[in-house]
Amino acid sequence: MERMKELINILNNASRSYYQKNESLVSDFEYDKLYDELMKIEKDTGVILANSPTQNVGYTVLSNLTKVKHDEKILSLDKTKEPEKLKSWLENQEGVLSWKLDGLTIVLKYNNGELVQAITRGNGEVGEDITHNAKVFKNIPLKISYKDELIVRGEGIISYSDFERINEELDENESYKNPRNLCSGTVRQLNSEITSKRNVMFYAFTVFKAFGVDFDDKKSNQLLWLKTLGFDVVYNKIVNSDNIIDSVYEFENKIPENDFASDGLVLTYNSISYSSSLGTTAKFPKDSIAFKWKDETAETILREIEWNTSRTGLINPIAVFDSVELEGTTVNRASVHNVSILEDLKLGIGDTIKVYKANMIIPQIAENITKSGNCEIPKNCPVCNGETEIRSIRDGKALYCTNPNCSAQRIRSLSHFVSRDAMNIEGLSEETIKKFVEKGFISDYTDIYSLYKYADDIKNMEGFGEKSYNNLIESIEKSKNTELPNFIYALGINHVGLSNAKLLCKNINYDINKIFEVSQDELINIDGFGDIIAHSIVSYFADNKNRELLNKILKIVSFNTVEISEETENSNINGKTFVITGDLNNFTNRKELQNKIESLGGKVTGSVTKKTNYLINNDILSESSKNKKAKELGIPIITEEDFIKEFLNQ
Repeated sequence: MERMKELINILNNASRSYYQKNESLVSDFEYDKLYDELMKIEKDTGVILANSPTQNVGYTVLSNLTKVKHDEKILSLDKTKEPEKLKSWLENQEGVLSWKLDGLTIVLKYNNGELVQAITRGNGEVGEDITHNAKVFKNIPLKISYKDELIVRGEGIISYSDFERINEELDENESYKNPRNLCSGTVRQLNSEITSKRNVMFYAFTVFKAFGVDFDDKKSNQLLWLKTLGFDVVYNKIVNSDNIIDSVYEFENKIPENDFASDGLVLTYNSISYSSSLGTTAKFPKDSIAFKWKDETAETILREIEWNTSRTGLINPIAVFDSVELEGTTVNRASVHNVSILEDLKLGIGDTIKVYKANMIIPQIAENITKSGNCEIPKNCPVCNGETEIRSIRDGKALYCTNPNCSAQRIRSLSHFVSRDAMNIEGLSEETIKKFVEKGFISDYTDIYSLYKYADDIKNMEGFGEKSYNNLIESIEKSKNTELPNFIYALGINHVGLSNAKLLCKNINYDINKIFEVSQDELINIDGFGDIIAHSIVSYFADNKNRELLNKILKIVSFNTVEISEETENSNINGKTFVITGDLNNFTNRKELQNKIESLGGKVTGSVTKKTNYLINNDILSESSKNKKAKELGIPIITEEDFIKEFLNQ
């Protein structure tokens, strides 16, 4: 199983590098050799994981999630915060101690060796069918060697590192408060393509049904068996009354190292028959108990609410209080997250508050004892003094700076300009840009190309030196010759991501001068553009300030010439728009087919419109929304084989 997972990682990394960066990590021969080895292991074991490159997983979009009644009610666990209680509860029985992962409980059902259904816990009696999403989780086996009915319960989670990455990609008013909320929102997405990008992991913690398997009356053997089928199982340890307390402390010491959220431990009797004999109460099963560490709290005095303006204009409240010791570290600050939480806590300067560390890591305010509520929400931005306004966000209300020229937002624009998919200038982190702005080195993006004027100042700055300065200047010089779509994207025009920038450039024949002349009507005719995108582009280039900056930067940068090959020019794909849906047989995935179409001058969009020329779907008779839309509009639906024969002459 470990070799299978190793091969999947190697092959997936190689594919990403090849298709996204045009770099070959392994030769074609080596790739094929590793791929064949993986297929053999999958065939021999009967196990196929969801992220295996041998699988062409089609994405699914649903209109709603179906409610499903569980075969048996999923009960909550009784809880204790006393390690001694675990010892007395266990008595002379052997137990299995494991993490209580802080995610979303999910039930998986397999028939004839294939995943047939995935259901959320819901209220314990009725959950929601999320099978379409479970099939794109990072580590769920789609096929297993066991052919009878199998029902597995486990936890879906998103790691801290993925949580931070995903939140960075979202607008701040769409960001999630913690990994659990993100996971909950992700597994309940109607569009499984969104779920596939968020790296949801499933960790099995119990076998609910498996006929004909001898587990020697031990739940620990069930978990070992699940591992042989390709499941990742929750980390666990066999314990008894002699070592249970030491084991609890052992788990506790691992918390700072974990890349996942947990809200305690679960202790269950190892004996399957003994567990079954105990039954349940109306609320809890009698064979398991949850342990939660006592939150170490400390009383302190709130001294200040610090308001920090982010690069999107969102102004975050930070509570500053007298220093206290929590979980072995000194703490004097905690995020209040947003205006709603500030108001709910009725915070005021001088209030006595209780603070703790959520999941023993993140400082939070547990309680406001005084509740004076005298904290005023600032009417002006702490950075630029511009007016503020309260807006609705996912989790309530938040404060924003309304000044478009706020230096915090200017720093965000500059960070975007130098980012990898834009001008790709290395050595200009957001913190470095902030320092350069504060020192007056940079005001707008044209100033980046004059940083050489401040060579001595920069070399003497903390964190800089001769080498880092030279590397920065070299990267800036390299960026002067770039691709036009990346430059357009770097400008930060609302609603114009890299893909829309590519479409725009293609329709103006990669002539930067034409961008000043293109009309809104012309832009609306570009497939994939609508009134909002067209208006945004025209408005940006009509703005005198933007035009002045552009005229300055265009004297500095140049663009690589885009040559349309004879193959592309003569291709019968050139100028046509395709939509791809469903599973593929000949191409590795949709991205590979999309790259082929685009290399021959065609375009691939995500939805069927009157501007679509062909819908590619191997299931022509499908009643999917895309098929229905294509039939309504009279757009031909062709299979992958049809596409190859008609357009690739193969």
